[in-house]
Formats: sequence, structure tokens, C-alpha cells
Amino acid sequence: MTLLKSSVAGLLLATLLMPASPAHALLFGKSKKSQSTVLPAHRLTAGQNALIDKAVVREKAIVKALQERTPIVQTYIQNMRPDPQLLQVPDSDKYFLSRIDFGKVVGDKPYMDQSGGKHGFFRGSLAAITGLSSAFKMQYVDAGFVNMVLIDDKTFDRQHYNFGYVRQEFLGTVLTSVFDVEPRAGTRKGLFYGRIWVENQDGNIVRFNGSFTNSSNNLSRLYFHFDSWRTNVQPGLWLPNAVYVEESTPATDKRASTIAFKAVSHVWGYVLKVPNRDTDQTSMQIDNATDASNASQDVGPLEAQRAWVQQAQDNVVDRLYQAGLVDAPSPFDKILEQIANNILIENNIPFSGQVHCRVLMTSPLESLAVGNTIILSKGLVDALSVPSVSGDATVSNLASVIAFQLAHIILGHRLDTRYAFNDRLLFPDSATFERIPMHHTDADNEAAAKKAMQLLEGSEFKDKLASPGLFLKQLEARGKALQELNEPRIGDSLFSKNDGKTMTFWMSALMAKAPKLDMNDLNQQAAMPLGAMLKYDPWTDQLLQMHAKPEPLLSARDKMPFEITPVYLKLSYYQAPQPAAAPNAPATGTANPPATQQPAANAPAVATTPAPAGNTPPNQPQ
Repeated sequence: MTLLKSSVAGLLLATLLMPASPAHALLFGKSKKSQSTVLPAHRLTAGQNALIDKAVVREKAIVKALQERTPIVQTYIQNMRPDPQLLQVPDSDKYFLSRIDFGKVVGDKPYMDQSGGKHGFFRGSLAAITGLSSAFKMQYVDAGFVNMVLIDDKTFDRQHYNFGYVRQEFLGTVLTSVFDVEPRAGTRKGLFYGRIWVENQDGNIVRFNGSFTNSSNNLSRLYFHFDSWRTNVQPGLWLPNAVYVEESTPATDKRASTIAFKAVSHVWGYVLKVPNRDTDQTSMQIDNATDASNASQDVGPLEAQRAWVQQAQDNVVDRLYQAGLVDAPSPFDKILEQIANNILIENNIPFSGQVHCRVLMTSPLESLAVGNTIILSKGLVDALSVPSVSGDATVSNLASVIAFQLAHIILGHRLDTRYAFNDRLLFPDSATFERIPMHHTDADNEAAAKKAMQLLEGSEFKDKLASPGLFLKQLEARGKALQELNEPRIGDSLFSKNDGKTMTFWMSALMAKAPKLDMNDLNQQAAMPLGAMLKYDPWTDQLLQMHAKPEPLLSARDKMPFEITPVYLKLSYYQAPQPAAAPNAPATGTANPPATQQPAANAPAVATTPAPAGNTPPNQPQ
């Protein structure tokens, strides 16, 4: 077998930064019986009136389109506390993942179950967002999540709202007209109050932020302030992509004014099939791996064993992809594969076949190996994407996690081959994590950690391990409060112990190679905010590498490791995919993969703009 080494650091340059949006305001006041008019006094022009009429019609069409969809919604919440040095830091967190049936207003097929064990289910609320009350420490209004992705699914029209023109504004390459919106006097409570961005071409609302008027005199039933964004996923179709929620401490709070909590919801999986409500089984058929046998006439025992493992791997990865939990193959996957390939080459390991890499669509920090496929969570990739002039910091961080899972593969810590039988995977999407536990035992993780250090010491990363060691130190300092972010839902965590007081990492040997963690050192960036590297395509379910301008660190407050940050999307109109020049790579490996790795010449092209400075973090996530 011939392995071809390729350079990876250059592929990641200038892709780590993104702009931020302003914070939201306080909750509506206690004594308000109706909202006062703040809209501009001048009348709208004929063109502005026509655009609003278009927006009313298009919003009804969006409601209808969503009623036919059952996407996945992920919500991650961080409660904040004041900090004398950093203004505020996360104090606790909550995580939810649900399958939402918009046809029924709220979801009835959650991925989570309160009774789930550590590795069995996603843990959290029972249905969609109904469990957010305790997480937000406030009461959550009925159908609150739906209201945050739909302005008003019943009465968004001129009879119920006043509109005031503000200005024209580009959101990315999309020119929009901005309007302030308020309920008309005498209308019911609970209507939208805020601002909308309407794209000028077809009249679609592409962004809106604000809140809702109080639903009653019961002050425990308050609406949160939110900023909701949509993406043009198909011609003329703009669907919800992300929602950012933020509330500040009350004005009566004697502490310094800080954010009480912040949250972000991401939506994807719009083309997933509607769950079958009449049976516990789905009619889904998972295809076997295709025959890619070579010129040999027969298959030997070891080759047969490896083909059997490969078949189980393909079935599981396909099942996770069809459930909307693993990303569609993307160019970023190839970058991860090149890192794995380089580690094998430099350690002279005669690996049979190919190592594949994919990304789990979710935020909790975890990794896993399914056969020869290494899967990292999006949240882990984001947090590891520390910028540096050469790009070495990000690559070294990713290499440390990839080496850990490579070690599991090399040591033969295999996926249960019962999944080579397709019928074992015929179950509803909501049961995916109940039926496919993929975490390793503590003994396997200890052995893999030792082997991973050997792999890293035998690779080009042997002198670059300070960065992943510093990452673990930052996680140790910040991770005790973020229990949900650090709880693996499917695979392996980064630590062997986390009781809220002490964190012990599998690869703690890396920490000895790192300098002292210093939040005040602006030349030291240990971990990134969530959303720093990858963004969602909610229609194709790809995770795409971001390309954003650099933003310099001005103080320690700008670092925000592992934190939620505001959503700000650079919008554009849908463009049909261009025909590929060559056949696309398969979603998973084949039963008998080719003997050589992909050469560097076949690596995907990425931006070649200059890399950000080492003290420049990515701007905030999409």
C-alpha cells in the first residue's frame, strides 16, 4: 500500500472568523397594558406598501411549507453569572435536541427521554421545547419556539399590525428593506413587536428580531427577546436557520448589568421524511455497501473480517446520516481525513483501506470511531479551531482528537458487527441513540489515550502539542460549569471524570506540554466560542467551513471560550449546485476500499486569504 502525505494547515487558513450582532433589550415592563406607538410618523410610499403586501403573502406560504416539514431543532442554553474580570461567564447550561413536526405546532418525536441513561438517549425535555421553563428559569409561553421562527402564524397582516419604514440594508448580498412592526391598538396580546428585514426581490422576510406583547397580566408568562434568521434553501423558499435568544438581568438587580442567559437554536433536516406515527418501525431500506472488489479471485479470512466490519460501519453511518445526525459529505470532511492520513504515514502504519471522517451535527463535545470512520461533533470542531498565523494551532488541536480515535481503530476497538445485518437498523429516528451505543469502555479509552500520544509523538505534531494541551486547560477551567456541553450523547467524551469540581482528561499528558493558562494574555487563545469553524446548510445537511474577516482581541472578554454568541448570517440567494467535474466521493467507505489514500492534489480548494493573527479569534457563529 502507498500512502500519500498532504499538507493540511494551509487548507485551514483565513477561515476562522465571523462578525457579531448587537445584544437584545430587556423584558417588557410590568405596568404596560399596551405597547406605545414608536413607528415613524410619515406615510409609507407605494413601493413600500407593495413590499409589505408581498411579505404578508409570502409569510403565509412559509407557514404552509413548514407544516409539511419535520426538521431537527437543537437548542443550547447558557445561564450567565457576573465575573469581575470577564464581565460575565457561563454558570450552568442546558441542551435539547428534538424532531419538530410543524404540522402539529410542537414536536412529538423528541430524540431525548428523561429516563435515558448516560450513553443511551439524548437527555432533556420530553417534547421539543416544552422543557425550557426550568432551563431558562422562567415560564415559557405556549408554542413559544414556533413563534420565534414564525412571526405570527395566524394573523400577520395589516389588520393586526402597523408598519414603519426604517432603511435599506444589505444582509450579505441580499438587499432588504427594514420595517419596525407593532400590533395595532385593540388587538389581542401575544403579537410580535420588533423589526423585520424583507428582501426586495420577492418580499420574503429573511430576518426578524424583537419579542411579543405580554399574553396576560400574569407576569410569570413573559416572552424572551430573540433574533431569528432564515436561509434561501430553494428558489423562492426561505426557511428558518437559526434563532438567538438573550435576556439581561432586571434593572432592579443590584448587581452590575449583565446577561442573565443566552441561547441559540439551529434548525436542519428539512428534507427528512415525516416519522411514521402508526408503527414503531420505519419502511426505510438501507443499502449494502457496493462491491468494489479488486482483481483477486478469492477473499481471505482477514479480508473477509474487515469487509464485514466495513459493512457494519457503512450501515451505521448511513443510518445516522438518514436520521439527520451526521453531516452530508463535505469538503471539510476531506481536511479531517488528510490529518488522519498524515498521522498514519508519519508513523509508518500499513493501514488497509481508507480512514473516513464525518461530523456529528450537534454541539456537545465528543468524538467516536465507527469502523474506519472517525466522527467529531460540530461543537468540538468549533471549540478546537484556534487561529494562528500558520494555521498549525487548529490542525494540531484536531490531530489530537483524531489520533485518539485512530488509536481505537488501530487497537481493534471495533463497532459491534451485529449492525452488518440491516434489519437491526430498521427503527424510528427518535430511537437512534437508544439502539446504537457507540462509546468505548474506560479501559479502551485509557489504552487509546496512550496509543494516541505515541502516534502524535511520531508525527509532525510532536513539537506542536502545546496548543491541544492548552485547550484541555481551558476546558478544565471553564468546563466544570458546562455539564451539558461536556456530556457525550453518543460517543466518547474528552475526560474520564467530571464531577463539577474536578475534571480528569483521557489525554491529560498533553497538558504538561502547554504553558500556563492566562486569560489576560491576548496572544494566547486556548479555545473558541461555539460556531467558530462550521456553519449549517439546513437543506443539504452539510456543515461548511466558514470564511470570515479577522477581528482582533481587545481584552480578555473577547475570548469567550465555549460560549454561545449572537447569530449573524451573510445571506445570499439560492444558486443551483454546479455539476461536478468528477464523480462525487461516496458518503461512506466501500466494502473493499482502494489501497491508497487520496493524494493532496485531490483536496478541496479553500480560501487563500492571509491567515489571522495568532491573537485573533473568529467572530461569532451562524
